[in-house]
Amino acid sequence: MRQGEAAGPVWALGAMSGTSLDGVDAAMLQTDGHRIHGFGLDGYRPYSDSERATLRAALGCWPGEAGVAAAAAVVEAAHAELLARFPQAEVVGFHGQTLAHEPGARGTHQAGCGQRLAEALGKPVVWDFRTADVALGGQGAPLAPFYHHACAQWMGATAPLAFLNLGGVANLTWVNPAVAAPELPGALLAFDAGPANAPMDDLMLSRHGRTHDEGGALAGTGKPDEALIARLLAHPYLHRMPPKSLDRMDFPELPTALAGLDDADALATAAGFAAACVAAGMAHLPAPPSRVLVTGGGRLNPVLVRMIAERLPCPVDPVEVAGLNGDMLEAQAFAHLAVRVLRGLPTSCPGTTGVAAAVGGGQLSDPTDFRPLLGRA
Repeated sequence: MRQGEAAGPVWALGAMSGTSLDGVDAAMLQTDGHRIHGFGLDGYRPYSDSERATLRAALGCWPGEAGVAAAAAVVEAAHAELLARFPQAEVVGFHGQTLAHEPGARGTHQAGCGQRLAEALGKPVVWDFRTADVALGGQGAPLAPFYHHACAQWMGATAPLAFLNLGGVANLTWVNPAVAAPELPGALLAFDAGPANAPMDDLMLSRHGRTHDEGGALAGTGKPDEALIARLLAHPYLHRMPPKSLDRMDFPELPTALAGLDDADALATAAGFAAACVAAGMAHLPAPPSRVLVTGGGRLNPVLVRMIAERLPCPVDPVEVAGLNGDMLEAQAFAHLAVRVLRGLPTSCPGTTGVAAAVGGGQLSDPTDFRPLLGRA
């Protein structure tokens, strides 16, 4: 019997602060680390303009560098404020805020200390999910695919499908729900496909002082520069075989390329490039997916979603059509992963991060006795 196999479900609280820097999502999930047993309450705590500016100032920075301590303080305070609203949580999965990500070089850096959060909440907190994977040669990202596998099985899916998360970057997960466990060969292939919301959000902030193009309203009045998109598709990252992962700052040439376009055309071109990256990524999948389910903030941009759908040969729908919550899927993923860490189960594998073998990541900071969570019948 595998470790944790006999243990029953617990209510876990997951938190996510993504590369879009909009705020913190939190969601309750009842899980045994293998399957989804129930969905609970969720919540959102936006970052203020000053908090977002503090985080932006620390992007690309590593521990000890200027601005990192201030960014970590923002992350910890925002999470503590939001997560305190969920007293029923038995364990917390805390991702932190990614400031820098260089697998194969300096590693990966998520701001925020799980120990401080555990002390503030008085609950066990699982955190630092990526470091172990990177140390063993993996990309450290994406980490949501193990949860995507659980979602596909919860849906009752039988044919391969894909999850597309449109955050600051676009993540693709191909899932074969017929394979019993996510770490088994043939269950998953996952990778970052390319930029998504981040270039559009940055453009809106620099030109209009707004955090994003609400509903794709401005992009919808523009025309994509297809010649520019074709040139951008020559980027070497897009031609690397997965697994592979991106940092928010990994396409520095994109803002320069868009600088000569007016606002609407620049946004439409950024959306078109994101769609083209997703289409290029589909060529890497082991088999054509029966459908693509879109999650993350970008699914609320109808211009971006339409451009993606026009380039793909299968149905493209928001995850809500499958009964899932596209705003909270990543937060739920870290609730699920927290329970897997507690029970000694893998959180990444060769098909998701390129790590040599299935590995369990995460540190546990525990101000309480968490042992009952390990073996509940």
